[in-house]
Amino acid sequence: MTSRSSPDTPSVATPPGEAGTRAPDADFSGEKPLPSFMEVLQFVFRRWAAHPWLLAQSLGGVGVATIADIVTPLAAGRLIADIAAPVSSGSGGAGAAAGAAHLSALHDALLMVGALLGLGVIGVVGRRSSYLGLSHLNLAIMRQVLDAAFARVQRFSSDWHANTFAGSTVRRLTRGLWAIDSLDDTLLLLILPEIIVLLGTTLVLMAHSLLMGCVLAGSVAIFAFTSIRLALNYVAPASRRANQWDTRMGAALADSITCNAAVKSFGAEKREEARLNRITSQWSRRTLRSWIRGTNSANLQASLSLIMRVLLIGLAVWMWWQGKMGPGDVAYVLTMMFLIQGYLRDLGQQVSQVQRAVNEMEELVGLFVQEPAVQDRRHAGALQVKRGKIKFEDVDFRYPAQKTPIYRNLSLDITPGTRLALVGPSGSGKTTLTRLLQRLYDIQGGRITIDGQDIAAVSQASLRANIALVPQEPVLFHRSLAENIAYGRPDASMEEIREAARLAHASAFIERLPEGYDTLVGERGVKLSGGERQRVAIARAFLSRAPIVIFDEATASLDSESEVLVQEALARLMEGRTVIVVAHRLSTVRDLDRILVFEHGRIVEDGNHAELMKRDGIYRRLVALQTLEKADRPERVAVDAPQAGSQEAQSDAPE
Repeated sequence: MTSRSSPDTPSVATPPGEAGTRAPDADFSGEKPLPSFMEVLQFVFRRWAAHPWLLAQSLGGVGVATIADIVTPLAAGRLIADIAAPVSSGSGGAGAAAGAAHLSALHDALLMVGALLGLGVIGVVGRRSSYLGLSHLNLAIMRQVLDAAFARVQRFSSDWHANTFAGSTVRRLTRGLWAIDSLDDTLLLLILPEIIVLLGTTLVLMAHSLLMGCVLAGSVAIFAFTSIRLALNYVAPASRRANQWDTRMGAALADSITCNAAVKSFGAEKREEARLNRITSQWSRRTLRSWIRGTNSANLQASLSLIMRVLLIGLAVWMWWQGKMGPGDVAYVLTMMFLIQGYLRDLGQQVSQVQRAVNEMEELVGLFVQEPAVQDRRHAGALQVKRGKIKFEDVDFRYPAQKTPIYRNLSLDITPGTRLALVGPSGSGKTTLTRLLQRLYDIQGGRITIDGQDIAAVSQASLRANIALVPQEPVLFHRSLAENIAYGRPDASMEEIREAARLAHASAFIERLPEGYDTLVGERGVKLSGGERQRVAIARAFLSRAPIVIFDEATASLDSESEVLVQEALARLMEGRTVIVVAHRLSTVRDLDRILVFEHGRIVEDGNHAELMKRDGIYRRLVALQTLEKADRPERVAVDAPQAGSQEAQSDAPE
């Protein structure tokens, strides 16, 4: 059993979480660039390509309906030409010929009426097909994106989660998902048919009149260029800032609501309302600015559309006056212009809608651009633990946000079945060692092995499945007590869950609850007291059957009676396992096999309680200091006041 570390390791900055320090909030730093407009569109296009049949149904329906729209003015113009044909009242052969011509025009007119009806039906059927296809396509993409985004967020580093509000993350996901739905609808159901109509009518009009076709093509090009520039350079920046403040508003709401107990305890409701009001004031100003810019852009686009429409109609009238167009041609141009007017008006709005949807997706797509800090290697296998031997070999490590390493050449052997305590001042590197063992961070040098297997070469899931953690502040899900206990082994039977609760001294208070093991514990376990939450966490560790157990200040915040029950449960849990205990209260570690004393990332003392007390070192001074503090203060009273729905008052009696 050996331990060594570099003797010349300098003093290091306190690692995150070990002395209350925190890196700047990632939500508000503004340093991470958002994906570009084209990167967001490419993200969506790749999702379309994954569903070719649904995409084909959507595009096919839209294409058929749009072609029907393009042909409709032609049929309408021909109908007007038939109706406008002169009716001769001559006699004899001339009269008969005129009558035949009139009858032929009538037949053609009726044919055009039927064609218009048929085109209308084709348009309805085509659009219905595209709507159904797009509905299935959107839901498939939204579901896959949500699943993938959630999976990525789950795998982001502990630092990322510590520096990112849960509320803002949820807001990014939900806002981005509905933006996908809006973007797909806009591109496939609106902009695509608008482009087809504009191209088709331009070509048809060129066949009637090259001059008018060129005027239409030039006008559409100017309109499209102006609309895109307005959307990207004028509306988008304001919309992006509005979305950032929308994310902050979601974060502020979640922060205050989650910490409502603290708000109530200090009577700080008005203060929290004022804080939110400051954020919503900024949000409303940014949002209003975005909306006004969108309105200005739409008004300019409408003005351009009006100018183009008047220009083309005036040109058609002039050509009719010159005898270059007949009534049917003029009717076609007028019908076409009414069609184009609606599409152009919508095109300007849809370009703005695309820009808005892209802005709302930027933060969601940013999650896919960002890579998890800790990743499994390709073909990483499962960790196989038979004995539980842990070894740190010349480990170098520093936290990402810091320049000075906390460990340099740290080496440590932990034999199987050892009950090991880590003690030392705050920020000395105790908790860091347990985080590295769980591979919550990657080390910069050396390696860490369990039973000879490098933990960086095995899957993170298999590594953590072999390590049970009982933290100072257990995190429970707003699910039933049975689900929380079985979280490490969801396939466990109810009998196994009850046995784990019994071993953890949790069965008594659980069985006294009206719904027993089906009781919902509230968000983060708020309905339970500290002692109850701790025993549920210990029951979870019992049920996981992990060969390695980490206790991180597991009794630091408990009252005396709860501590007795928890200590008994912990002693049971330690049997036959390799155990690492992080402790500030040294009375909890005096019976352990081995104690390591950390200072500035170095192991400065190593031995059991009796051996370390014989030295005039840090451990002996810490024990003396805590003994003096205990003698100078009155007997500690219960501090775990039961929360709403808790049975702690009755349940802390020994079972």
